[in-house]
Amino acid sequence: MLKGFRDFLAQGNVMDLAVAVIIGAAFTQVVTALTDSVLMPLISALVGSPNFDDFAKITLNGNEIAFGVLLTAIVNFLLVAAAVYFAIVTPMNKLIAMRKREEEDEEVTPEEIALLREIRDALANRPRV
Repeated sequence: MLKGFRDFLAQGNVMDLAVAVIIGAAFTQVVTALTDSVLMPLISALVGSPNFDDFAKITLNGNEIAFGVLLTAIVNFLLVAAAVYFAIVTPMNKLIAMRKREEEDEEVTPEEIALLREIRDALANRPRV
């Protein structure tokens, strides 16, 4: 039973997942800094407030309903999603596409293989001087 558990922990998927969680936790600080120190101050400069918590507050039977808090959460989500997309996803997609093009350029097509075989055979059958 312990051997099976050890094998499970040693699998690449578990290690990859652990590394991803650690890197994700570290990268959270980068995204938070971008959102809190760059994007939210820009919004604050445009709108006049770094959040919308006081926007669209209504009181119903003594209970305060704050739609602005939801709006702030949505804006924060969109900012984080945009930061991740433009800072990570887009550059990674370009890098992957570039590597794929390089691999495709390096691949030899069946037509090229046939031509190389013909050249090899022709060289092997030529008269020696």
